[in-house]
Formats: sequence, structure tokens, C-alpha cells
Amino acid sequence: MNDAGGAADRRRHWQTSKRLTAVLLVLWFCATFVVAYFARALSFDFFGWPFSFWMAAQGSLWIYLALVGWHTWRMRRLDAECHAQGED
Repeated sequence: MNDAGGAADRRRHWQTSKRLTAVLLVLWFCATFVVAYFARALSFDFFGWPFSFWMAAQGSLWIYLALVGWHTWRMRRLDAECHAQGED
């Protein structure tokens, strides 16, 4: 592949990576701070517990795990699409 095609792939890889990171940071912020800020307003039962308590004890951990898994899966696909190679 010529350098112009490689540069375009690198630019697309970087732009997509930045966009994915921004989306995941917004989701992380919402799971961490927004739920805590509105804890009193979120006073419905969820699996038999108040939602805010469940989020603090279990929910946010599940969300973090899902965010890491999604990031890993998506970045592997993006690397394959853009033909990214490690610098070993």
C-alpha cells in the first residue's frame, strides 16, 4: 500500500479512536457522577434495592466492565479495518 493510503488509514483510525474514547468517557461520567448526583431522585426499586444503592454497590462496576469490554472489542475491529500493526 502506498503512503497516502497508509496516512488515510492512520487518520481514520485516530479519529475513530478519539470519538470512541469520548463516547466512553461520557458514559463513564454518567455512571459515576450523574447517578450519584441524582441519587435521591432515583428512588425506585431495582432488583429489590433502591436504584442509587444498587448502582453504588454493583451497577457501576458492571457498567465499567462493559465499557472496557466494548472498547477492547471495538478497537480490535478498528485495528483490523485500518490494518494497524503493532510496533514490535
